[in-house]
Amino acid sequence: MKNFKNWLFLSTMVAVFACIGACEKAENYNEPSSTDMAKPGLVTNIKVDNFNGGAYITYDLPNSKNLLYVLARYKINGVTTRETKSSYYSDTIMVDGFAKKQGYDVTLYAVSRAEVKSDPVVVKVNPDTPPYLLLKPTINADPDFGGIKITGLNSLKKNLGIVLLSVSDNNSSDVIDQHYGKLETIDYSVRGYAPVAKKIGYYVTDNFGNISDTTYKTVTPFFETLLDRNKFFQYRLPSDGVIAYGWDLPYLWDGKTDGNSNGWHTAPGGAMPAIATFGLGISAKLSRFVLWERPDGSDKFAYGHGNPKVFSVWGSNAAAPRDAPLPLSAPVGTIIGDWINMGNYNYPPPPSGLAPVAHTTAEWQFMVIQGSKMFKL
Repeated sequence: MKNFKNWLFLSTMVAVFACIGACEKAENYNEPSSTDMAKPGLVTNIKVDNFNGGAYITYDLPNSKNLLYVLARYKINGVTTRETKSSYYSDTIMVDGFAKKQGYDVTLYAVSRAEVKSDPVVVKVNPDTPPYLLLKPTINADPDFGGIKITGLNSLKKNLGIVLLSVSDNNSSDVIDQHYGKLETIDYSVRGYAPVAKKIGYYVTDNFGNISDTTYKTVTPFFETLLDRNKFFQYRLPSDGVIAYGWDLPYLWDGKTDGNSNGWHTAPGGAMPAIATFGLGISAKLSRFVLWERPDGSDKFAYGHGNPKVFSVWGSNAAAPRDAPLPLSAPVGTIIGDWINMGNYNYPPPPSGLAPVAHTTAEWQFMVIQGSKMFKL
């Protein structure tokens, strides 16, 4: 949270297959792939290698000619029973989804091609703390501008969910947000709330239906309101980039973000950084901004073309800030003349990992619908 300012300075460095499948309805029940109804032998020489929330079990396979796979059956939380299979080509089976760090019984069967099971072999596994319980104590829910900021550390990068609850005065609760992902660093906000005390709760869940305990607390969001864009004005300085194609700076905040509308566009081949300077018409404490890219149109513009990739935001509270030789990059908080560096940013690449010019149609459509990318100040 920083105190800013009448003026903003923007520095930018512009740095299907269609799969058709057909299936045919089976008219008869499937016959066993083998008529050999002999019971397979037992798996032997069993070893266990525990990990967070699960274990690898290795074994020697029985000398049974019709062996097809090994089946592991186990309860993960006292209610849910899971089954895991491993081909006869492998000597290892993985069991996972356990709810706690404790001992669990796993029953192993060797299974024939005729689906005949061997006698059971029970093995004890002792999984370490499951990922969802590792994440839970790292989570913080703190006030943010217009909402609640959630942070945490998913150290094992597993796909986990954080469920946020709104708690009423009579202690009934409703889900207000569910956030799933496998990123190591968790940092997001749930917004749309007035600056009044709000009781919330949160818990963590995983792909197996395990749920942590719920933490309750009261937070008071910070006041936040959208700035009045009608007060914005161009404040041209000598170092500002040369405008091209009539795409002048005020188009940057006119609210039109479709592919048929103008934006801010500097002349190709100009000096870097490409600079645009404008005033907010008010001295304000800025919390965040959304950068709308130029979407695809006559060509693939999203994630590439002249859209900013690496950029900085500078601000000034001077009545008439003077031009200054601002660098391509500088640490946040750097002061040059009347200007202070308020933030350095990198626009993320396409989620698919494709090169910018190779992004998918779904990716740019998502960008258009979701409002491009939000950045915090």
